Amino acid sequence: MSCTFGVVVGNRGFFPDELARTGREEILDALKRAGHKAICLTPEETRYGSVETREDARRCASLFREHSSDIIGIIVTLPNFGDEKGIAETIRMAALDVPVLVQATPDDPKACDIKNRRDSFCGKMSACNNLRQYGIPFSLTQSHTVHPLTDEFQADLDSFAGVCRVVKGMKHVRVGAIGARPAAFNTVRYSEKILESHGISVETLDLSEVFGRAARLGDADAKVREKIAILRDYVNTEGIIDIHILKMAKLGVVIDEYIEANELDICAVQCWTSMEEYYGVVPCALMSLLSNSLFSSACEVDVTGALGMHALRLATGSPSAILDWNNNYGDDPDKCVVFHCSNIPRHFLENPAMDYQNIIAGSVGKENTFGTIIGRIKTGPLTFTRFSTEDELGSIRAYLGEGEFVNDSLKTFGGYGVAHIPNLQDLLRFICRNGFEHHVAMSLSSCAPILFEAFTQYLGYDTYYHR
Repeated sequence: MSCTFGVVVGNRGFFPDELARTGREEILDALKRAGHKAICLTPEETRYGSVETREDARRCASLFREHSSDIIGIIVTLPNFGDEKGIAETIRMAALDVPVLVQATPDDPKACDIKNRRDSFCGKMSACNNLRQYGIPFSLTQSHTVHPLTDEFQADLDSFAGVCRVVKGMKHVRVGAIGARPAAFNTVRYSEKILESHGISVETLDLSEVFGRAARLGDADAKVREKIAILRDYVNTEGIIDIHILKMAKLGVVIDEYIEANELDICAVQCWTSMEEYYGVVPCALMSLLSNSLFSSACEVDVTGALGMHALRLATGSPSAILDWNNNYGDDPDKCVVFHCSNIPRHFLENPAMDYQNIIAGSVGKENTFGTIIGRIKTGPLTFTRFSTEDELGSIRAYLGEGEFVNDSLKTFGGYGVAHIPNLQDLLRFICRNGFEHHVAMSLSSCAPILFEAFTQYLGYDTYYHR
């Protein structure tokens, strides 16, 4: 996923400033190799296109402001010691409020004479000291010094790009809350006002409006016919009769139009059990389809659960799912069963198919519960996270960590998998003692460090990193 970065080339004249020229070329080459775009001063604007003086800082800041709508993060490269004040003033005057990565190029022990010694190792500390003084949050490479033209720095770039996407994407989220929170799900309560204070807006829609709009759609409506085709192409629908697919399609058209009209980024939908009793299908397939197309959708109006899904999607560029921490796995303390009825995206499942909802079929009738997506979750890496609003403190809190989906034997229904989480019992105690919900967002990825950096350094979420 291509990103646009503002690049600050640090320089300090009484160090070898020829290194600023080669350093600029190297960092721009590294970004190009990774498929990213760079906004950087040219050698015609300042000496070697670097920043040393206040005038250089002013020019660089002005350039960044011109491209403020494109720049997702700033990279500070130190090919020599660099001028820490010029770097900090550039970022302050630009006022972009985006993540900052500080990179320092290592010295060669065989070239530490006066013409070649960089001292970037030392200069990075000074640059970071000034950024801290100026109140500018920043990120660091894995190694204190790393050459731009190495695989290690490419990994640093990938991680930083993920941080930038999460920060940008979480600052101005528009969430659709479709229906009221089910009475039996106190666990998914949240504070709209706390979310709004973090730039997250919630747009509500009553289910009566959804059902009413769906009822007005004709069976031959072009959008309805198109949605029917999409649903049948999405997963195996063998055994699902046409009337249920038609109802899902109409519901899907209404939700799509609501999303478009309100410029939403994610949504959460009421299911249990109004949808089944008064409309006659479950919305799982539609939520699965949305999430699979990178528009995260959670059930039971779990707005903060959908936010966790969104953060994972931003970090990885791949679909995420909402699941239950659902069952122990025998007597293994580090394994558990994760499950949903389900609205799990096709991306997660080995052999996805559409079926009916086993759990509530007995109370509302099997004929009213078609539309779940069933299957086993693929094996592979796992990252999990959960958001919650802390109403007494007026804050957003979260936890996150990593594990893996494993292929241990399990026979059950719905969408499910066996997860191996190191020190799982400690995590479960943390969840219970801190009153977190039983829902959790998961991704087939390893991106916990990206989320932790974004949440703690830039977004101000109170976050527990389980390891």
